[in-house]
Parts: sequence; structure tokens; C-alpha cells
Amino acid sequence: MIPLFTAQPSVKNMEDATSINPQSLGFTDKLKSWLSWSWTYICVVWFAMVLTMIYVLRSPLKLQDTLTSASVFLNTLTPKFYVALTGTSSLISGLILIFEWWYFRKYGTSFIEQVSVSHLRPLLGGVESSSTTGLFSSVNGEAEPRPSVSECKVWRNPLNLFRGAEYSRYTWVTGKEPLTYYDMNLSAQDHQTFFTGDTQQIKAEDTVMQKAWRERNPQARIRAAYQAIEMNHECAAAYVLLAEEEATTITEAERLFKQALRSAGKDINLLVYIKRRLAMCARKLGRIKEAVKMMRDRMSLIG
Repeated sequence: MIPLFTAQPSVKNMEDATSINPQSLGFTDKLKSWLSWSWTYICVVWFAMVLTMIYVLRSPLKLQDTLTSASVFLNTLTPKFYVALTGTSSLISGLILIFEWWYFRKYGTSFIEQVSVSHLRPLLGGVESSSTTGLFSSVNGEAEPRPSVSECKVWRNPLNLFRGAEYSRYTWVTGKEPLTYYDMNLSAQDHQTFFTGDTQQIKAEDTVMQKAWRERNPQARIRAAYQAIEMNHECAAAYVLLAEEEATTITEAERLFKQALRSAGKDINLLVYIKRRLAMCARKLGRIKEAVKMMRDRMSLIG
């Protein structure tokens, strides 16, 4: 059972914490900086010692003879060895690339970048001070706590779901916005790319729809779509927007997309987009064979 109220720390405890934290943070910062500098000097000294030992032991270890034999060995290698070496390195590089691609698709970040930032950066002394990231100066010059901002993973394809029938229903149920402003901007750019015709033959309803896709408020977009339909009852882009935004069910969205398909004419961009969305509607309604047939028709239009 979730408690309605949680215990809050007293003012005295908070003052004690604020009076102690700067000293402890300053000591840890000095310790970290000293360790980073000492690590750098230790590496330089170690490298110099290794070079000195190699120079001193060059005669007992017969380094010159070893280098001569190594050069003779390399000269006797056949081209098949280099072909095999190139193939092996290409195979390893391909496996690393495939793993990176799989890891990025699953977690949304690069594995190599994550390892380098999490493990290698602290060893090289690149750790940022927590005191500077967690505090900011107020108007009177005192340091105040700043809430840490959690990382936001942007959904790479906001067109996977329908805005009205699925995204809006999620908002109604949970009270949260599933799409960020960045997502809306990306989909608006995609819509303008799909539905913007030739600039020499642009019509009044096309101008209205171009502005409609950029509207932040869904109701403003819907009103613009109805305005475009009043100008031209065969405005397919307006029916597409209503299917995306106003339809609250997949069935209603499918009906509007079919109306848009009848009004699309020979516009390839509109036909490809509408057939894709109709196939998505059929798949969500359980008509798998019909969805497959529509996707094949769509692929024939592209090809």
C-alpha cells in the first residue's frame, strides 16, 4: 500500500547537511584530481622504465637477431597469409558491427560508447564533479540544489501507432503524453514530405494542410483539416489527418483512410502512405491476409 504522506527532513538536519557537504565534496574533488594526475605521471614513468630496460638488455636478449629473424619470417610469408589475415579481420569487424547494431536496436545506445564512458573515462581522469552538476547559483549567490534531469529516449518512429486511436487513448488513460515535441516535429516533417505536391500546382487546401501538420494543438490540426475539406471535398491529405488525429478507434481510422484512398487519385506518395496505414489497420483488426495483400500492392507501387 502506497503511503499518502512521506516523512520530510527537518530544517535543522538540512542545514547540518548543507554545512558538511561542501567540505566533504571539496576533499573528494582534491583526492580525485590528485589520483588523476598521479595516474598520468605513473604511466609516463612506467613507459620510460620499459624503454630503459629494453635499451639495457638489448645485448643479452639478442634483440637485433630477433628483429632480423622476424623480418626474414615476414618476407617468406605468401599472399595467402595476407588474404587469410584480411578475411579474419573483416569477419571480426563484421561481428562487432552486427553486435553494435543489435545492441543499439535493443537499448538505444552504443555498447562501445557506453563502456568507454562508464569505465575508461573514470580511469583517464575524465569524471565530472558531482558538485557542479547538482547545484546552481541562485540570485543571491548561494548554491541551490537542482533536480537531475533523466535521460529521454526519443522514439525513432512515431508513425508506428495512430495518434488518435492509440496515442491519445494512452493520454486519456494515464494522463501522460507519449510523444515529445521532437517526435511531433519529426512526424510533421514526414507528413509534409509525403503530402506536399508540386509547388507549381499547389492549391489552397494544400497550403492549409501544410500549416495543419505544423500545428502543436491537435484540435487546431483537426479544424484545419475540416477547413481543407470545405475547400475541396476530395482533399485526401485532410482525410489522412482526420484518420490519424480524430479517429478514436481503428475501425473509424480505417474508414477515413479508405475515403482518403478514393480521393488520392494518382499521387504516389499518398497512395503508398494510405495503403501502409490501411494494412496496419487490417493487421490490428486481425485480418492478416488482407494486410499482407495490401503491403504487396504497396510494394508494387514503390517498385
